[in-house]
Amino acid sequence: MKKLILLILLPMLLSAQGDLAVKSNYEWLTNYEIALKKAEKEQKKILVFFTGSDWCRPCIALKKDFFETPAFNEYIDKYVLLYIDIPRNRSILSEEQLTQNKELASKLNKKGSVPMLKIINEDGREIDKLSGYNMNGDTKYHIRFLDKNLK
Repeated sequence: MKKLILLILLPMLLSAQGDLAVKSNYEWLTNYEIALKKAEKEQKKILVFFTGSDWCRPCIALKKDFFETPAFNEYIDKYVLLYIDIPRNRSILSEEQLTQNKELASKLNKKGSVPMLKIINEDGREIDKLSGYNMNGDTKYHIRFLDKNLK
């Protein structure tokens, strides 16, 4: 019986570890000033992801369908990644982080669009933006957006 359970669970455990490896290859910064300094030092643009991590269904789907896939791994070394979350559940972030995120959103995302990807340079100047996600798993627009802004 134990062998049967192991045979059933082993493929699931292995695939879960594979997913974990994809998800843990990079880390999003959460501090705007640090992202600017890193972008200047590394001569890269900043990819800003505005999200509502606990309430925005398209944001949650985009994270799973794009940011947690091997396709996105191709871009992690080409951009400085900045994650700006405005959750409804106040316990997700510290009060300080939430305040910083709201201030930054009011400056860089005046309409409050989520999900939104924004490309900014090391001076904080907007280069391009892409809003929304249709949740059908098609991320070709996001890939084109990142490719176009590498130049």
